[in-house]
Amino acid sequence: MAGSSLFTEIAVILSCASAIGIAGMKFRQPLIIAYLLTGILAGPAGLGIISAPERIEAFAQIGISILLFIVGLKLDPHLVKTTGPVALATGLGQVLFTSIAGFAIAIAFGIPLISSLYLSIALTFSSTIIIVKLLSDKKEIDSLHGRIAVGFLIVQDIIAILAMIGLTSFSSGVIAGKALPIILGGLVLKGGALFLGLFLVTRFVLPTLLFHCARTQELLVVFSISWAVFLGAAAEFLGFSMEVGSFLAGVAMSGTGYRDSIGARLVSVRDFLLLFFFINLGAQLQWSALQNQVPKAVVFSVFVLIGNPLIVMAIMGYMGYRKRTGFLAGLAVAQISEFSLILGALGVKLGHISHETMGLITLVGVVTIVTSTYMILFSGPLYNRLSRLLGLFERSNPYREESGFSGQYHATDLILIGLGSYGSSLADNLLERKYNLMGVDFNPEVLDLWRSRGMQVAYGDAGDPEFHETLPLTDAKWIISTIREPTLNSSILFNLKSRGYTGKVALTAANPQEAQLYQNFGADVVFRPNCDAAEQAIDSLAESRSLLPETKGWPIAFQEFRLKSGSTASGKTINEIPLRSRTGTSIIAVSRAGRIHFDPGPDFRIYPGDRLVLMGLSENINKALSLMQELHEFESQDGERFDLAEIEVSKDSQHAGHSLAELGFRKKYHATVIGIVRDGERMMFPGPSVKLNPGDQLLLIGLSGPVEKLKQQPVI
Repeated sequence: MAGSSLFTEIAVILSCASAIGIAGMKFRQPLIIAYLLTGILAGPAGLGIISAPERIEAFAQIGISILLFIVGLKLDPHLVKTTGPVALATGLGQVLFTSIAGFAIAIAFGIPLISSLYLSIALTFSSTIIIVKLLSDKKEIDSLHGRIAVGFLIVQDIIAILAMIGLTSFSSGVIAGKALPIILGGLVLKGGALFLGLFLVTRFVLPTLLFHCARTQELLVVFSISWAVFLGAAAEFLGFSMEVGSFLAGVAMSGTGYRDSIGARLVSVRDFLLLFFFINLGAQLQWSALQNQVPKAVVFSVFVLIGNPLIVMAIMGYMGYRKRTGFLAGLAVAQISEFSLILGALGVKLGHISHETMGLITLVGVVTIVTSTYMILFSGPLYNRLSRLLGLFERSNPYREESGFSGQYHATDLILIGLGSYGSSLADNLLERKYNLMGVDFNPEVLDLWRSRGMQVAYGDAGDPEFHETLPLTDAKWIISTIREPTLNSSILFNLKSRGYTGKVALTAANPQEAQLYQNFGADVVFRPNCDAAEQAIDSLAESRSLLPETKGWPIAFQEFRLKSGSTASGKTINEIPLRSRTGTSIIAVSRAGRIHFDPGPDFRIYPGDRLVLMGLSENINKALSLMQELHEFESQDGERFDLAEIEVSKDSQHAGHSLAELGFRKKYHATVIGIVRDGERMMFPGPSVKLNPGDQLLLIGLSGPVEKLKQQPVI
């Protein structure tokens, strides 16, 4: 679009990206592919919309800065401590083996020695940008394999940066006639200056700046972006890579209390600007240089897509990780990165390689990035198909993942899968009610936290069919999944059924459509956190305390609280609760489903979820709260549970002709009549005024003890 303004050019590019993205989403294709296609279409090899690539590249570089800034922002010492050794070993080992194998393949093709060296090194680097984006989208960035993958990708980036620094500095030194010690000494001095300056700013300047910027969220975001870009530019000025500076900018702010707020607000900015990175990558394809490179590109692409993951799996398997963890982490190296393209461009600039070799590197990059994106997005089904063949990459005792998380688990009543914010809330309430609970998650830090609280935990991915074999399913009465992913929840249901699990399953849905889907699949209970929270929020709008009078100096206190489902007061009338006699307090209002019941009578029955208002002396309110919130045990001490019984009203029974209310049936037999079969017709949930007739068949429900006595006398 020669002669067009920058605004017009960007508008056309964004329109193309939106259109191709919409089409891709309709056919369930990842957006990364759509953005690459946009770049190919808009680039010189397509419609030529991009007249000045440096404009797009500027946006792309800012996006890369923000991405690596966010990665550094989330880096913490515990991550380095737990994944540092495996990340270092895997990163170095993969670079070493890939470069050797890639060099051998290049020589076999007859590629010149220097070009083969560049090509083999380019094949070793994988895209941190793409992998972090995909893992973040799949919510696997905090999983064990996600942390390991990010760790060894950072190791790769450091190696790539050192290689480029070395090539640039060495070539410049050779041109200037400098000796190698002088070149290396300059690098060390520049690196030391960068780290010293960053340390001083982080220690004495950054906290004060953040404190003032945090008064306005918009200013905090602007400062964070400027800090990331500035440090990237400073690193580039000193002869390092912009990526290194932006990453260090995030690390410098990772220890502040603002990192979560900053990271959350920058995600949308990151996603928008990274659009230009993928467009720029697609636009760099030069078809004229690729005519004779397709066969070679196919071979190198297959090596990267298959060989690189196998190398990672072999290293991680040897180090004691499970084959699934190694496989999922290995997929992170199934493509080459932007550093590969930068390295190739540097080789062309220095005159070391030809444009044909650069075209080969670019084509391998596009093929592997596109293919590996699908491999990562569908990693679960792919692993299920290959799991039997991958046993070669797992030790008989994968001790790394069993350390601290023993594969021998005790019998448990409930297994809670997913210990995120919602899962942790459920765990808190279940433990409070004395449930025998096991928690399952793939975040080791979360498991350590809950294990310190005395809960039995298991590390694992619920989507792994083999993992279910290690769980104590025989005694578990409930399996509860807090994961809001339809494919994964469906897989959990299928795996449990295929293993003959006879207990009940509760799943968590994000919307009504998912809830209906789970019910169709046979879930016993479906949680809808957003809907439930909305209902409680609406109930709180009708809060009855706002209508209470002022006490005008009298020592009277009011306290509102929500009755828990496990409370001993649940289902009882106010008269049945010894609140007044034991604590001297009274229930003066009940808020239920948006309606307030003032001054409820003694026969008013309260239920879980009711918001009760207590009135009494200040010193007695806490006693009343303790009484009202006493919880039932998960199972009564004598082992009683609810049971059903059927009994017949005999022809000469003294109960015939009397109503259930007149007989005081529930009080006398400690069971409730929930159904009557009369003359072949069923009457469900009869009211207290219904009279019994001779020959009626009564369906009763009650605790197992009283019901068992009724079973011993089949007629009354």
